Amino acid sequence: MRKFPFLLTVATIPAAIPAAATAQPVQSLDQVEETVLADDADDADDADATGEVEAITVTATGLFTRIENTGQAVTVIGRDEIEAVQGADITRVLARAPGVAFSRNGPPGAFTGVRVRGGEAEQLLVLIDGVRVADPASPSGGFDFGTLTTGTVGKIDLLRGSNSTIWGSDAIAGVLDISTRGRSGLAGSVEYGARDTLFASATGGLSEDAYFAGLAASFFRTDGFSSAAAGTEADGSEQFTLGGSVFVDLTDQLELFANTRYANSDIDIDGFPAPSYTLGDTSETQETEQLSGALGLAYYGQDLTLRASYALADTARDNFDPALGAAPLFTSDGNSQNLSLRGEYRLIGGLTLAFGGNREWSEYQTDSDTGEDATITGAYVQAGWVLGGLAAHVGARVDDHDRFGSATSFGGDVSYRVGGGWRLRASVGEGFKAPTLYQLYSPYGNLDLQPEQSTSADFGVEHGVRGSDFHAALTLFRRDSENLIGFDNATFTYANIARARAQGIEAELGVDLAPSLRLAGVYSLVDTENRETDNELARRPRHSATLFADWQTPLGLVIGGDLRLVGDSFDNAANTVRLEGYEVFDLRASYPFGDGVELFGRVENVFDEEYQTAAGYGSPGRGAFLGVRAQM
Repeated sequence: MRKFPFLLTVATIPAAIPAAATAQPVQSLDQVEETVLADDADDADDADATGEVEAITVTATGLFTRIENTGQAVTVIGRDEIEAVQGADITRVLARAPGVAFSRNGPPGAFTGVRVRGGEAEQLLVLIDGVRVADPASPSGGFDFGTLTTGTVGKIDLLRGSNSTIWGSDAIAGVLDISTRGRSGLAGSVEYGARDTLFASATGGLSEDAYFAGLAASFFRTDGFSSAAAGTEADGSEQFTLGGSVFVDLTDQLELFANTRYANSDIDIDGFPAPSYTLGDTSETQETEQLSGALGLAYYGQDLTLRASYALADTARDNFDPALGAAPLFTSDGNSQNLSLRGEYRLIGGLTLAFGGNREWSEYQTDSDTGEDATITGAYVQAGWVLGGLAAHVGARVDDHDRFGSATSFGGDVSYRVGGGWRLRASVGEGFKAPTLYQLYSPYGNLDLQPEQSTSADFGVEHGVRGSDFHAALTLFRRDSENLIGFDNATFTYANIARARAQGIEAELGVDLAPSLRLAGVYSLVDTENRETDNELARRPRHSATLFADWQTPLGLVIGGDLRLVGDSFDNAANTVRLEGYEVFDLRASYPFGDGVELFGRVENVFDEEYQTAAGYGSPGRGAFLGVRAQM
């Protein structure tokens, strides 16, 4: 059974296991699996004595890499933790990662932006099963997390820091890779609760030695509450997601893989009705349809691994106002296609050479214009070296955009074990973000735009990995950005008019006080500055923290709680509208019944805190939920 989540991870990342992680040269996918499972067994034995667990990342180097073999700051959250948090809201899970802030325009399903280390929401590169899923038709080209629920999510892999060296455009604030659930057998859950909310998910798969085929699906529906904090009419939402993956060993060394995801979302939204034109109740709705997927081949040779793939992502939106008729008020469609080849050559003495190239075509169209397209082509090379407790990488990339020209990116990182379970890590990276098609070609567009650029650096000390008996980390970071694109009121067009700086501290701590009691938490101090105006960047709280605990009682009942603490921030760039800080406490519990059945429930916002993450938009009050999950 353990083979298939591993297969899903390997097949959705652009490389293979580095030489330092293998005892022998990799011959085939089956040998890769055997090596990793053997390593897992060793780690499991070590965990009994030391409490250490293995953590794997794909975002740091683009390769299947242990976190301790990279100097970059990475957080990996697995399915067990996602289920422990409970519920459909992905932000309640992401709040457990340091450096993360978010804003939402109303109830679950409404537009949700995720900001990492003070970056803009659209400066976070988002991948689902290795496929870029940002909407090329949106003005800033970002991903709406309101269209993503936890039901089909198997793992969250978050890199904090610029890394365009490996990932190209958009990786200014970081890289977030979402892996779809994959398993043999069947598993499912259903919950019901406040505001007539129903959330159900299921996953299953068939497998033999040479193949795996799996599906994961989820459904979410809620009556919600008014998006406008001053409104009285509830705004509901409904979402359906279906994901699938197939892996076939054509030979001992050649694998065929495919994955796909379809998501449909219908939400009620509030607008700015006459005569006051302030945020209030309206009858407007929005439908979003997303389709993404990839098809490719992977080759696992003696010293060489290659992965070739074709990926596609499409996002279509339609806005309606029933009060004005059945015809949509606005429609848009953004599409991207990506053809890539990535590889790794394993040299001697712990040396590896990773390389890759890709060509991406993107286009958009709305009901108010005929649409435009752009092409970007990039290639990178990265050298890696692992020797004992030392691991280091250095790489460079060049991208050529058919509209603005070329961009180069450099990056490097180092990790060193100093003994006693502690290690030092450091990284430097560059990032860039190409102008969006809307910023180039809309009525407010500017064909002279240059890409946004960033340089980030961090230094940290860490003990263990997330989930081990004792995990502690302290990271200092800084990112300087320039050529930031904004709306120029003097010309009524987009222009490169801003510079920004974000710097601060991230702290993480997790400790097993007893075999049945674990306490953990993350804290972030993020100091942001618009270097043109000296103002703080909008919707970036200076202080934020999440504290969480789980206790398994002698009767088998697990009781847990999450406390989210967020400091003050400003809602606008002029720093004239303040968002007050808030504290939200969630209480949860679960209890196993027999083999493979578990009853669970929670109370969100126990103290009914009133708060806003975006000025004028409401947030959920107290709500209780009850559910059951089962697997076979």
